[in-house]
Amino acid sequence: MTLPDIRIRPETPELDDAIEQLADRAFGPGRQVKTSYRLREGTSPIAGLCLVALLDQRLVGTIRFSPITVGGVACLLLGPLAVEPDLKGKGCGLALMREGLSRAYGKGYSRVILVGDLPYYARAGFSRVPEGRIMLPGPVDPERLLWLELRQGAFDGVSGMAEPDMTVPA
Repeated sequence: MTLPDIRIRPETPELDDAIEQLADRAFGPGRQVKTSYRLREGTSPIAGLCLVALLDQRLVGTIRFSPITVGGVACLLLGPLAVEPDLKGKGCGLALMREGLSRAYGKGYSRVILVGDLPYYARAGFSRVPEGRIMLPGPVDPERLLWLELRQGAFDGVSGMAEPDMTVPA
């Protein structure tokens, strides 16, 4: 199978259960206790930035972006990014990420953070957050805290606690 077999489109409410089941398969049942999930509490993923990948009619990947702030400055939290375990390494996740980041840029967003593996996310331009610049509301390995400027200089002067952004409408 090659990447052209996969179709990316915005997620829709009828896929919510399937998306949750896919995330369970990809990350395991304990995923909701992670710090990145605490950052999403009380917010809704941003419509138009949350995408799914379909192979024929089968849901095989999903990406969501949630509104957060860092030191009071608006940012996006990327995640979860989930791909069917049997399709990992075939480009589905990277395609979802690139499309989601492109849409975020098009909607005027300029900053994205996530918790993940640098070798994977660096392929989309992410780099490690300098230690101490961003704090999360729970434990996180500082090596896995990553950021991406969608506009050059977007993180200049930005630092502090990352928190859910309750001002963004669902």
